[in-house]
Amino acid sequence: MKIEIWSDYSCPFCYIGERKLALALEKTGMTEDVEIVFYSFELDPNAKKSYEESINQLLAKKYGMSIEQAIAANNNIINVAKEVDLEFNFDKLQPTNTFDAHRLSHYAKEKGKLMAYTEAVMKGYFTDSVNISDFDVLTTIAGEVGLDKTEALRILESSAFAKEVRQDQSNAHARQINGVPYFLFNGKEVINGAQSVDTFVAVIEELK
Repeated sequence: MKIEIWSDYSCPFCYIGERKLALALEKTGMTEDVEIVFYSFELDPNAKKSYEESINQLLAKKYGMSIEQAIAANNNIINVAKEVDLEFNFDKLQPTNTFDAHRLSHYAKEKGKLMAYTEAVMKGYFTDSVNISDFDVLTTIAGEVGLDKTEALRILESSAFAKEVRQDQSNAHARQINGVPYFLFNGKEVINGAQSVDTFVAVIEELK
C-alpha cells in the first residue's frame, strides 16, 4: 500500500494525524507492508524565522480572538495530542518558518531517513520547543537520525532542494490541496485532517 502525505512541521494536526495513521497501521498489521511518501507543504510561506510574540499571541492576532480564547484553543489541541501519547508544549513553542526544515527533508528522503527525520523535527518543534529553522538545531536532528551533519549544514547554507520544496507545493495546489494534513491512499482514497484512528483503519482495511 502506498500512502502519500502532505504536511507541515509546524502543523499540530499533521503530527497528530501521522501518529493516528501509525496506530492504524499497527492495528491492521500493515506496518511493514506500506510505502509512506511525504511531500512538503508550508502553511505560511511568509512566516518569519523568529517571533517576539508567543504562539498564543500570534493565534489571537491572526483570528481576532482574545488571548484567553487562543490559550483555550491550544489547550484543546494539547488534549487531543495526549490521546495519542504526544506531548505538546505550547507555552514554550517557538513559531518559525519551516522552509529550511522542508529542504533538509529532501536530503533525508534521498538517504532513506525521512520517516525518522519527520518525527524528530515535529517532536523538536512541539515537544522540545526548539527553533526548527535554526541550522544548528536542524543539523543536530540530522545527526540524531543518522544523516551526515556536515552535509546537512552544507545543504542548509546553500539553496539545495529549494526547487523540490516548491515543486511539492505546486503539485499540492494543482491537486487542490489547500490544507494539511492530507493523506492519499493508493492514489484513490483521501483522508483530510487528523481523523480518528478508526477512520484510518477503515480505509486501510478496505484497500489492503
